[in-house]
Amino acid sequence: MANPILVFCEQRDGRLKRVGLEALGQACRLSKMSSSDVVAIVVGSSVGSLTQELADHGASRILLAEDPALTYYSSELFTTIVADTAKALEPVAIMMGATSMGKDLAPKLAARLKSALMQDCVALEMEAGGSLIATRPIYGGKLRAIVKAKRPMMQIVTLRPSVFSPLKPNPTPVVSVERLTVSYESVRPMARVHEIQQTVGGKKELTEATIIVSGGRGLKEPQNFKLLEDLASALGAAVGASRAVVDAGWRPHSDQVGLTGQTVSPQLYVACGISGAIQHLAGMSSARTIVAINNNPNAPIFKLATYGIVGDLFEIVPLLTEEVKKLKAE
Repeated sequence: MANPILVFCEQRDGRLKRVGLEALGQACRLSKMSSSDVVAIVVGSSVGSLTQELADHGASRILLAEDPALTYYSSELFTTIVADTAKALEPVAIMMGATSMGKDLAPKLAARLKSALMQDCVALEMEAGGSLIATRPIYGGKLRAIVKAKRPMMQIVTLRPSVFSPLKPNPTPVVSVERLTVSYESVRPMARVHEIQQTVGGKKELTEATIIVSGGRGLKEPQNFKLLEDLASALGAAVGASRAVVDAGWRPHSDQVGLTGQTVSPQLYVACGISGAIQHLAGMSSARTIVAINNNPNAPIFKLATYGIVGDLFEIVPLLTEEVKKLKAE
């Protein structure tokens, strides 16, 4: 049997993040080329209830690291757990989402394991010998680089959220489940998280959303974001924003899409009153379908848009909202 593929499946408050299931699905597709097992590892304080969902999404073996000390993400503890697991399994690849957690954990793992690291990948293939070939955006999304690890062993890859698809749930008996025993005595975290406070309860995370409605300076004042919130509510979408309106204090930084904000890859991205500066495009250029609404026909956003509407967003957005509501009522 070939070396396995290890997938770090991120969870929060006992719920799996979608990007973890996306990484699991891509690992299953790659495993068919190498006849590798797909091993999922979940770290947290109470994660035993997640085994069935992981099995239904393709994991052939599940490793659980449970401890009250793992309630919140700890860079040192999580790195030690995943690195020790990788040393025991010797996986051909280690995969995870390119989230804030993944972007912190992956480079630390690469340093600990002396492994190749390929970050924020939007395409991934595996050669017959096990070497991964990854495609990743560079220079703010202007170009895409194709990279390959020199050694086909413990190749660490982070996947851009919403680019890869999870496998369709296939109810199966729970597969092999193993609870890891990890010693923490030698690990001295530099910092500990005691509490996480959410600013807005029930708000959709941009990186998890399949539809995003974003606004820019064309909205003229913060109160006008109500138009986008109404459209987002009708579509079941999240609301994003450009850096200009975040810097102006109209929206929180968590709503910012772009090079210095969130990188998103939804199925549908609706840009309202956003001119399309390169920094913003770098954060949403991999969206499947982009709809741009702007009264300037020469706005750079139209060069990237799948569909462009030249007109007044204050007239167009309410009409779109009403049409969406009518379609859903039928």
